[in-house]
Amino acid sequence: MSVAAQSPRQPWSAPQAGRPVRATIRLPGSKSMTARALVLAALADGPSTLRGPLRARDTELMVRGLRALGTHVSTVDERRWVVRPRALRGPAEVDVGLAGTVMRFLPPVAGLAQGPVRFDGDPRARERPLRPLVEALRRLGVRVDSDTLPLTVHGTGRVPGGEVAIDASASSQLVSGLLLAAPRFAGGVTVRHTGTRLPSRPHISMTVQMLTAAGAAVDGSVADTWTVQPGPVRGRAWDIEPDLSGAAPFLAAALVTGGEVTVPGWPHVSTQAGDRLRHLLTGMGATCTLSPRGLTVRGDGRVRGLHADLSDVGELVPVLAAVCALADSPSRLTGIAHIRGHETDRLTALAHELTALGAEVIDDADGLTIRPRPLRGGVFQTYDDHRLAHAAAVIGLVVPGVQISDVGCTAKTMPDFPALWSSMVEG
Repeated sequence: MSVAAQSPRQPWSAPQAGRPVRATIRLPGSKSMTARALVLAALADGPSTLRGPLRARDTELMVRGLRALGTHVSTVDERRWVVRPRALRGPAEVDVGLAGTVMRFLPPVAGLAQGPVRFDGDPRARERPLRPLVEALRRLGVRVDSDTLPLTVHGTGRVPGGEVAIDASASSQLVSGLLLAAPRFAGGVTVRHTGTRLPSRPHISMTVQMLTAAGAAVDGSVADTWTVQPGPVRGRAWDIEPDLSGAAPFLAAALVTGGEVTVPGWPHVSTQAGDRLRHLLTGMGATCTLSPRGLTVRGDGRVRGLHADLSDVGELVPVLAAVCALADSPSRLTGIAHIRGHETDRLTALAHELTALGAEVIDDADGLTIRPRPLRGGVFQTYDDHRLAHAAAVIGLVVPGVQISDVGCTAKTMPDFPALWSSMVEG
């Protein structure tokens, strides 16, 4: 990523909150759950429905990819998608865009197709970690002609499967992609993570939970090892939870403005990484209450610094870093080296953009140290990263003159973000 990169789009002026924000925000469905449900539905032995799915760029790319492989997916009803599995086949072209779920979940599925399937995406997608997955697929009996995008999976309709070791320290999706397709592999799959720290473990827990709910036999009793037995995947109805990570900027708004925001439908138990928000924001001075209404976050006008290992919740880092820049004490965010390989190098981007607004930020190998300073307005570059746009919007609530270079990138996971954010600020 070049920190000097400029967006050609007109900057969007982040709304400033003239008073404490008070709002109830109904969020779209979880991207992570929607993506997994779509893949499992395509591999199932009968029709499936997704109730409350997310319609955004990432999930639309997943739908198009599955359709290209022959799966029937009806999205006419926004609230109820229907998936009817059909024989997977090529030749096919799959555009992954910038979606890590598409680029890592569909190549194993393509190994089960009859014919070649070519994958490519946005320029930045070609830089995102993929090689460990490709190497693992080859060891499991799949022919893949390149280590990175663009690549072609030459499906034969059958994947032998077996045992494979993989270094997934760059992304937990490398493991999830193998596990999701594993029941359809002739010998199933045993995946063993051999790297150092495995990031985003809640996402693997979500994968295992959803596989089990679809009838797959999964054993995760050995540390960093998962075994999926071969067998059928059941078609079923999936109830998609609200996108808890997508709640981050809205809940942060309550804290930084001393207001109150409620997200209805917040589950009492969830494998989503975003569920940790209520604990992290409490540590920063918020009061978080989970009730039948949902999750309510209240601020009292004070924001405390945060010292936390965020290895399991990398997608929350941009918004939390923005809140840290508004805190009354320094913060240290660790365990997040892997987010350099996300939509952009998020550590470098955050350090550059927060520093440009006046904060003191040290970007090192493992994370960020943030020392708050008086902030000023300016254009906050997003680098095509929706989470960076969310971070800038939070700062803009209390710092006049903040502009977001490309608020349109939020369509990746929340197409209505600008309108939803403005309506929250306006009350």
